[in-house]
Amino acid sequence: MNDRIRTDIAHNARVWNYWLGGKDNYPVDREVGDRVTSFHPGIGEVARADRAFLGRAVTYLAAEAGIRQFLDIGTGLPTADNTHEVAQRVAPDARVVYVDNDPIVLTHARALLTSAPEGVTEYVDADAHDPEEILAAAGRTLDFGRPVAVLMLGILNFVLDTAEAGRIVRTVMGALPPGSHLVLTHPTYDAELGGEANVAAMEFWNAHATPPITARSRAEFASFLEGLELLEPGIVSCARWRAPQAPEVAQYGAVARKN
Repeated sequence: MNDRIRTDIAHNARVWNYWLGGKDNYPVDREVGDRVTSFHPGIGEVARADRAFLGRAVTYLAAEAGIRQFLDIGTGLPTADNTHEVAQRVAPDARVVYVDNDPIVLTHARALLTSAPEGVTEYVDADAHDPEEILAAAGRTLDFGRPVAVLMLGILNFVLDTAEAGRIVRTVMGALPPGSHLVLTHPTYDAELGGEANVAAMEFWNAHATPPITARSRAEFASFLEGLELLEPGIVSCARWRAPQAPEVAQYGAVARKN
């Protein structure tokens, strides 16, 4: 076992896996996951809605926007319909680079490195706080002269300083050409999405699990998309992005284009 993996404290990647019905988790993850659910009974729906949003967004980008390169930052543990599976179902020649610095994810990375014969998948062990390193490593697989779709799903909430989170986004998107896209999700405390439940849930999480997390307002979320063209339907609950009848969850989602 990787000696960086601790099984005595709950970890986001494993708890998220538990909420998604996976098996890559430990008793401490299930215990904390159940306690968080007691504060926020809809947290499992948030996890599933976020995953479904990924599927709809990547399908749109590959099928309608013609994107053939994907940079998935903050990959998480493999589950069903990972980014390369969704993209290569539409476009077998799609190239996908996954980025995470979590040793738990790293041990499972081989499951992400399958690919359609025409395409490529690669895994980069790098920290979201170091976008320059991410770009240098991803540039060995992706052609930054052609459009790239960047996915940051549920990752900026682990960057506690909002200015730093914005710098990360600007650095990555600034290195990419017009036609590139940014796909974001982020939890919120905003009452219009039922975010009040996140307050106690995140306080408990930060006291009993790792890494620490924060929620952000709609305005803070929107700040990460400044300078980009928001695609319809704009900033919405991720459950409702191009699925207008779905029940809302307290997680914003958006897709934007660099012009």
